[in-house]
Amino acid sequence: MSNQVSQSFKDTIKAHLDAMAHSDPLFATSYAKEGKNIDECCNFIIQEVQKMKVNGLTDDEVFGLAIHYYDEDDLGTIKASHCKVVVNHTVELTEEEKEKARKDAIAQYQKEEVAKLRVQKKTEENEKKPEVAEKKKAPAKPKPEATSDSPSLFDFFDEGEE
Repeated sequence: MSNQVSQSFKDTIKAHLDAMAHSDPLFATSYAKEGKNIDECCNFIIQEVQKMKVNGLTDDEVFGLAIHYYDEDDLGTIKASHCKVVVNHTVELTEEEKEKARKDAIAQYQKEEVAKLRVQKKTEENEKKPEVAEKKKAPAKPKPEATSDSPSLFDFFDEGEE
């Protein structure tokens, strides 16, 4: 039987069932039944969800279907499922993984900031180049020299003080 269920989905269901079998001897007997397996269990869950015509279930509802698969012997034909399953679970990182992720994030941030600074520096350099070129091209205009006939501001002060 071909199986299209994601490994993450199977692993999540199996981990729950393993823990339950460890703590519940009665379920452990059902879980060990010959002819039952995690692939078919997952296909059964998906088949049941499709019969319900819903897009999702709570964790407890999904685990309840998995337990039902192992408890019941006459479930009819279980077909391989061809659909996408989203597993909602929390990832627990070790302290080493957290430290590595933190260092990687800092390194990535530094690279991004350095790249921004380089772009900013190039932009500023490009903006300055035309100004320098324009200054070189435009000859300096000679300042008009004051003629002797033109009075200056200081001439007025000298006349008033006399």
